[in-house]
Amino acid sequence: MTVSTTRRLFVTASAAMAAISGGFAPLVAEAQTAAVPADGTLRIGIGGAVTSADPHFYNASPNNGLAMHIFDRLVERDAQARLQPGLATSWTPVSETVWEFKLRPGVKWHDGRDFTAEDVAFTIERTPNVPNSPGGFGGFVRSIKRVEIVDPLTVRFHTERPAPLVPTDLAAVAIIAKHVNGTATEDYNSGKAAIGTGPYKLASYTPGDRTELVRNDDWFGPKQPWARVSYRFLGNDSGRVAALLAGDIDMIDQVPTSDIARLRRDNRVKVVDVQGLRVIYLLPDFSRDGAPNFVTDLNGQKLAKNPFRDLRFRQALSMAINRDALCRQVMEGTAQPTGQWLAPGTYSYNPDVKPEAFNPDRAKALLAEAGFPQGLKLTLHGPNDRYPNDSRIIQAIGQMWTRIGVQTSVEAAPWASFSARNARQEFDIRLLGWASTTGEAAYTLVNILSTFDPQNRLGANNNGRYSNPQLDELIARATSTLDDGDREKLLQQGVKMSMDDLAFIPIMQLVNVWAVRRGLDYNARADERSVAMEAKPGA
Repeated sequence: MTVSTTRRLFVTASAAMAAISGGFAPLVAEAQTAAVPADGTLRIGIGGAVTSADPHFYNASPNNGLAMHIFDRLVERDAQARLQPGLATSWTPVSETVWEFKLRPGVKWHDGRDFTAEDVAFTIERTPNVPNSPGGFGGFVRSIKRVEIVDPLTVRFHTERPAPLVPTDLAAVAIIAKHVNGTATEDYNSGKAAIGTGPYKLASYTPGDRTELVRNDDWFGPKQPWARVSYRFLGNDSGRVAALLAGDIDMIDQVPTSDIARLRRDNRVKVVDVQGLRVIYLLPDFSRDGAPNFVTDLNGQKLAKNPFRDLRFRQALSMAINRDALCRQVMEGTAQPTGQWLAPGTYSYNPDVKPEAFNPDRAKALLAEAGFPQGLKLTLHGPNDRYPNDSRIIQAIGQMWTRIGVQTSVEAAPWASFSARNARQEFDIRLLGWASTTGEAAYTLVNILSTFDPQNRLGANNNGRYSNPQLDELIARATSTLDDGDREKLLQQGVKMSMDDLAFIPIMQLVNVWAVRRGLDYNARADERSVAMEAKPGA
């Protein structure tokens, strides 16, 4: 096979611009000059808790947002999720099973050491092997079987089979320094191993509170206007808005829906938004055949079998949810009902998979068919400080389920504790969110819906332990299919297969909303991450 043919075969939806054309958009740009605060500090208030400064510990948006300040990736994504050069200046398929990445020369780690291919190889080895990770990044390096260091600035990734998504996947993996020997998560949280190449250096990390960052003046990218960044967790919605209006914070994310209209009228702030990539969904537990933890009959007696393994039961719960009402009344127009995890217009979105119609009568009939004509009792769990209106959403769903005979109690907990329990399969059904930051279906299929298989780095975030061998086989075929059009058809089949089986119950697609003080501009990101690099002094 000639190189030119190989290049044509390896076109992917998001990598085509960078990997095939041979022309790469320059990462380095002229810095914008404008007035900055007297102390040079940008103060960001985020609504979701960062659970670690280890960039490979947990694939969650708050963690990833923080990591973007400290660490770079070989391939970056811009605010519209399009691939851009990062620590790699180019990536090229040299055969069906080999990708070659050329690394950016002259890059320094925060401690002054040179960045080389050795660091890339160390990163790929460490990424899937983080102890106690509740949902890591192993899925993004699953296809890489061997890393070949050609020279200090050239690395080749060898795959067992064709792997067209390697550049797309590596856009999720932060590159870490080999020489600091950062293998323990505690070493990143203490700052010892948190040595990156990114635009900011870690000054301090306080779990559950804030992270302080200082500008890296040797960064290869555009000079940042902020000498310091204070990245604060403000989980209380009203408290986050109050901090912005009082001038204690310069920008906030997850703006409470009830405050958006008021903030748009306030001349002290600006509101910016963008259609997001996140689906809010309910995840049933498939990990046990026997008695669930939080489901009983009407007399409070535990059930003999796990009802979530019965498709009819899952369908009853889905049909009992009035998605239009949730989006209109709870989310106040900042979400759209969905029957899948991608927004219309994205690559591999399946137009044949529609949102479940609200049908409480059919839900009651299905409940009876599943063996519960009189109903039952269950507990719906969720976080109370992670997603917009998360606790309100589960309260509303609980009321909807109670109306069909599923007497529902609701328990909401802080994300830090909730996420750990979720990873241990402690819940029977829970509210979660997932942002398909690659803008295509494989990201979700590999990480959430593949059978949990640490050895093959599949299902890293499959905390419900769903398993469908037919779907696994389809995912394997799709992710090794070189032709863009053929791969999209396979991925669309995967969307339909998993959603017909209600591997999880999709509820809504979110719009991402930020509020910033006047005098500040923010380039709203589809991946919902709040990063100082997108904030500029403005009008």
